Amino acid sequence: MNPAIIRLNNNYPFKTSSRYKWYIALEQDEPIGFMPVKDGDGRRSIDNYYIQGDRNDVIDSLLARVTGETARGDVLTAVVHKRHVGAFVRNGFGSFIEWTKYDKMEYNTGRTHGEAAGCL
Repeated sequence: MNPAIIRLNNNYPFKTSSRYKWYIALEQDEPIGFMPVKDGDGRRSIDNYYIQGDRNDVIDSLLARVTGETARGDVLTAVVHKRHVGAFVRNGFGSFIEWTKYDKMEYNTGRTHGEAAGCL
């Protein structure tokens, strides 16, 4: 992986396994962003994604695909760089934990966070 891309991810490596589905945005056959989504038992999670140039149009396109493939009632969470929180909010996500560099966000698929976590 390109060290410059790793630096944009606060020096964390990108995770993958057979439980991940990768959504990749291309422009003129070159990757300009990706979102690995971990699937499991009605829960999906986005973490360690990359968006070249922090382009909102790329975030919007990737999130449209991810949310479009998320079943109603499933839990979809994302660990989001602070600089991208507005784009995720615009795409139906809400923050439920705020850290220094990231927000943990959830997409509204018909449940509230409390219901998803079994808190209600």
